Amino acid sequence: MPERYEINALEKEESWRLFRYIGELVEGFDKLSAIEPAVTIYGSAVATPEQADYQNARQIASLLGKQGFNIVTGGGPGMMEAANLGASEAGVKSIGLNIQLPQEQKSNIYSNLNISFNHFFVRKVMLVKYASAFVIMPGGLGTLDEVTEVLTLIQTKKIKPFPVILFNSAFWRGLLDWLQSTVLLPGYISEEDLHLLRISDQPEDVQDIVSSWYLRQAIVGRRAID
Repeated sequence: MPERYEINALEKEESWRLFRYIGELVEGFDKLSAIEPAVTIYGSAVATPEQADYQNARQIASLLGKQGFNIVTGGGPGMMEAANLGASEAGVKSIGLNIQLPQEQKSNIYSNLNISFNHFFVRKVMLVKYASAFVIMPGGLGTLDEVTEVLTLIQTKKIKPFPVILFNSAFWRGLLDWLQSTVLLPGYISEEDLHLLRISDQPEDVQDIVSSWYLRQAIVGRRAID
């Protein structure tokens, strides 16, 4: 007779992990289903109000909010706090999608809709799914991760294209130069891939880029329906 296969404790844990993923996805979909149009704003969790780009993130969120865009952030401190503050000042939905971490990440007080996630990938789904644009402020490894991930999704046509805006050209210049000289030159990416990125140094320019893009998509959508 064949040997009886017994499931050990680790395998049981892995099976239940799937249900925890599903639970977080369902909660996110339920709570965020009515937030569009929305713009996702990323950036450093350690930025302070004394820094110029903290205030720029606040102003960007406020300007976009006044145009009718709800604002989505990672829900934590720093640039995320600034963007949630700007959204709350504009009177739109200020959404914070917090990730539970052993250090650094605590929900800021300026989000009026806050969801906390255990799993990064579920949170990433939510940050992308409802976005009409990404605004990427200066930040660290987490910010870089979000930049490359959303570019990959657009490049591979897994999601529809939308503006991916890098704010503060001086901060991003080294990365852009490296992409141009080291990654583009041997053909690892194309010129078209580089053009997925927009660069801005003024909050008003970010507002114009996002609003113009959204208006064009709305017009195209109406024509398709007609």
